[in-house]
Amino acid sequence: MLADRIGGPALSLFRAVVGLLFLCHGLASLFGILGGNRGTGEAVPLGEWPGWWAALIQAVCGGLVLVGLLTRPAAVLASGSMAYAYFVVHQPDALLPLRNGGELAVLFCWSFLLIAVFGPGAWAVDTALRARRAAEPRSVTV
Repeated sequence: MLADRIGGPALSLFRAVVGLLFLCHGLASLFGILGGNRGTGEAVPLGEWPGWWAALIQAVCGGLVLVGLLTRPAAVLASGSMAYAYFVVHQPDALLPLRNGGELAVLFCWSFLLIAVFGPGAWAVDTALRARRAAEPRSVTV
């Protein structure tokens, strides 16, 4: 079946694209590059709560998810941080994401939750490490 054959690579590409976008979002906020924090061209001040810490989570988790290393824990943390962003930053302005500017937070939240549930896919460091461990001979202790 086609879905069985392309499911792993498709999930890997989805994971990598979402991770790359999240990484870029974090780097923009941390260093003022790629347009800066929220398009201002500025970086978030070092240590400022919650912006700088959110940007750090975005950069670290985005990088880990991009390469598929510690994918599930990184995706859970990223999903939770985006849920926090939605409910604390966006939702008080209006109930619906289209009204409160929270579409990106919602999309990232659900995308990372999907990655946490389904795993990294076929093309990931986690998958390669798991295959390598499975191929290693096991020593028997008596």
